Amino acid sequence: MTLADWLTIIEIAATLAFAVSGLIVAAREKLDVVGAAVVAIAASFGGGTVRDVLLSRRPFFWVEHQEYLWAVLILAAVSWPLFVRGRLAPTERVLVVPDALGLGLFSASGVGLALDAGMPMLVAALMGVVTAVFGGVVRDVLCNRVPAALYDHQPYALCAFAGGWLSIGCVELGVAHSSALLIGAAAATALRLLAWWRGWRLPGWPAA
Repeated sequence: MTLADWLTIIEIAATLAFAVSGLIVAAREKLDVVGAAVVAIAASFGGGTVRDVLLSRRPFFWVEHQEYLWAVLILAAVSWPLFVRGRLAPTERVLVVPDALGLGLFSASGVGLALDAGMPMLVAALMGVVTAVFGGVVRDVLCNRVPAALYDHQPYALCAFAGGWLSIGCVELGVAHSSALLIGAAAATALRLLAWWRGWRLPGWPAA
């Protein structure tokens, strides 16, 4: 398969993972099905849209692939009754897995597209962070929450940044782009899950 094929697969998986995270947050806030669909769409497409704006990519990835929109809407329609009836519990433990998976995959997607566009390495790494983080930020803002990525002192954007640099390093060492992106995605996801599991914290404000 070509790099474009791999990027499409990664982006589909990331979109669905963040859609699930959006639905879980919406369920925790007890939004209705329309609100849940809006939050899921924002979580899925927010970061990629900002990335496409910064890289001057047109049409936006979700406009070019409208099936992504249909997939998120169908996922919302199918899963929402399960949340309402208590078949699925919208707990933090349930949220962290799709959120971490989406973080890693979107980080790899952003890095891959930036490298393909000829961007410098630092810009490519930052495009990975933007793609991975902004969807979750928009999701939390819509649910009237301070974005967790900005205040809970757990490594989040740093995980995407590290995974992005790992992908770039692998490319520089001659690893195939597709394999390099998958390695970076796996590393970012694993770092985020490990940070949550072990309770790692970034330096915070001193106690008053």
